[in-house]
Amino acid sequence: MAVAAVLGLVSVTAEGHQSAPAELRSLLPPSLLALVAAAANITVLVLAAVVAVERLIRRSVRDLVRGLAAAAFGYGAAEAVNAAVLALSGPAGPPEALSVGAHTGLLGGPAHAYLAAAVAYTGAVGRVHLARVRGALWTGIAVTAAAVLLAGVATVPALVLTALLGGTAAALAGFAVGGSRPEALTGPMLQELRRFGLEPLALAPAGTDADGNRRFTADTVDRRLDIVLLRADDTVQALKRLGGLVLLRGPVAPPVRLGLARRLEHAAVMQYAARAAGASAPEVLGIGDLGAGSAVLVCEHAPLRTLDQASDADLTDAALRGLWRELALLHRNRIAHGSIGGETAGWRLSGRPAFTGLSGGGVAAAPLKASLDTAALLCALALRVGAERSVRAAVEVVGLEAVAAALPLLQPAGMPHGLRRRLRGRPEVLGGLRSRIAGLAPEAPARPARLERMRPRTVISVAAATVVGLVLANQLAGVDLSTISGADAGWAAAAFAAATACMFAAALALMGFVPLRLSLWTTVLVQYAGSFVRIAVPAGLGSMAINTRYVTCQGASAGLAVSAVGLSQAVGLLIHVPLLLVSAYLTGTGRFTDFSPSPTLVAVVLVLASGVAAVLLVPRLRGLVAERVRPYFRGVLPQLLDLLQRPRRLAMGVGGTLLLTAGFVLSLYFSVLAFGGRADLAAVAVVFLAGNAVGSAAPTPGGLGAVEAALLTGLSTVAGLPVAVGLPAVLLFRVLTFWFPVLPGWGAFHLLQRWKAI
Repeated sequence: MAVAAVLGLVSVTAEGHQSAPAELRSLLPPSLLALVAAAANITVLVLAAVVAVERLIRRSVRDLVRGLAAAAFGYGAAEAVNAAVLALSGPAGPPEALSVGAHTGLLGGPAHAYLAAAVAYTGAVGRVHLARVRGALWTGIAVTAAAVLLAGVATVPALVLTALLGGTAAALAGFAVGGSRPEALTGPMLQELRRFGLEPLALAPAGTDADGNRRFTADTVDRRLDIVLLRADDTVQALKRLGGLVLLRGPVAPPVRLGLARRLEHAAVMQYAARAAGASAPEVLGIGDLGAGSAVLVCEHAPLRTLDQASDADLTDAALRGLWRELALLHRNRIAHGSIGGETAGWRLSGRPAFTGLSGGGVAAAPLKASLDTAALLCALALRVGAERSVRAAVEVVGLEAVAAALPLLQPAGMPHGLRRRLRGRPEVLGGLRSRIAGLAPEAPARPARLERMRPRTVISVAAATVVGLVLANQLAGVDLSTISGADAGWAAAAFAAATACMFAAALALMGFVPLRLSLWTTVLVQYAGSFVRIAVPAGLGSMAINTRYVTCQGASAGLAVSAVGLSQAVGLLIHVPLLLVSAYLTGTGRFTDFSPSPTLVAVVLVLASGVAAVLLVPRLRGLVAERVRPYFRGVLPQLLDLLQRPRRLAMGVGGTLLLTAGFVLSLYFSVLAFGGRADLAAVAVVFLAGNAVGSAAPTPGGLGAVEAALLTGLSTVAGLPVAVGLPAVLLFRVLTFWFPVLPGWGAFHLLQRWKAI
């Protein structure tokens, strides 16, 4: 209704409306307004990505989905209104109050689609826990709106219409996606309990179980009940089990039960089987269906003081033997637990040992499953009482033969997920257990069993190689490779000169960051030697190692050399991202129309946000990135503070870094021109910066394979070049910047060794 009211008001008062006073516009040149709008747009996109990562870290996926849906609704609504206004306006065009200049949207028209999407996203994404980020988002949107108004691109009524469309889209997304709070299931739970003849007096949440399922407790007149809520949309556990199925062998891999009915039935069967075996398992009182993909398992309340919660005084030898007897009772009846840990083993209030979390186990289990349980309990107890007491209690109850059978399984791959995570911080636990068991049973097989089908790093490498191969095969299809020999000699020479200038730029950058007087020509030779070394090591590490060795040989201490070279690398990383964002903003904006960011910038921000979210959310990936980045930032802060007090050195270091990037970009650009291609320089800069980032992350020497695939794909999609031009241009660029410097680098390496400069 508000949108219709604005359009109606415009139709009545169509005369005399201007986008902004002409006197004010004359004081503000369009180039300045374009620069302000560019900074505001980049800020809004980066902050929107920060908000998205923050929502993912806090597991507020619904908030993020609602924000993205609102942005899509806002953009679509703006384009729909634009189409309607243009269709109803006739040959005379839109009313003057809504008329704008050229529009970068799909249809053109008065509403500013980018601003509508930004308003919708910010209004729908929910509460942001980062200080002042939400205010900064609104400020960036307001600055962009002011810039388009003062530049004469939009009018006041058009901006009001845009804001109303964004607000409407945010409200629509809230209705379609829903709020962030989980749906109320209290009513259906109470109805199910009454159907079982259990009249609940109160229902309260009780956290989650070992599998991540939500738990509740309900009080009746005569007893308390435990309720486990299972949902059909629990994809986290399903993905964990799928990952285990891919990475682990045979019976070690966890079963994958994707259906809600199968999960519920298995949990109930495990409880029934354990109770029938005489184990301390709570009685199952009912299985309820809540509808909407949710079900509950109702059991008697059996409080457990877990191994993690027990005090050291409670962990007597008798208590430890009791846990082993309870596990032996399950194994005697061919029941495997499957997820033993400090949170699933413990004691009832009566003092009897018990295990919870049986839903991950199995009946009629193979002996290997029993040995895995034994290994897991050995580790769980060793984390609390030490390897000696853990092994002694196990031998006294289950016997030395059963304990020795678990020796090859004492490895992280054989542990449940929670226990494996705790063992990462205590690597000595597994070694202590192995030594203790080997001392008691010297004839036991000491070599660890191969439980992994393949390591995670192998999976990633194979997947990356497969993707790179498919991309290259797709790009190479139908390409005439004979065109490589047809490069224009002049542009090829320019590309070679730009590649050669990169060596001097790298030398200048190193000389600026190192607090010693270095010879320019010797430092250039060191850069060539680094080109020779990097063919055998991952990208960046070879150059860093040889630069550090060179600075050390010039008289710097080892710590100073590492920190100075690390500072040069860190500054390069810090400059890389802003250059990528600015280049992406300029890509496709041959002239500033409505000051909207280019699709390339949006894509770059989305990729960067996805990468950051993956690193922050996946512990293994976070560790790999930290291990790769740590050498670049070690000891950097003292060197940075010293550098800030020396402007000439700072200018040389930063200038050399910028010149290095410019040299690579120009070399790629000239390589494109050498084969008759025509591309925007900003687009080529985006392609190089993105390809360089891919190469730095790739485990292959110099990013081989990954860089070529990334550059070729980027030139095709971002720069719009045909593969027949992009392929030879990429090959020429890589020959000039990667392969050609190897030969002089080999000579420089041996010459520097003779001079004892490295």
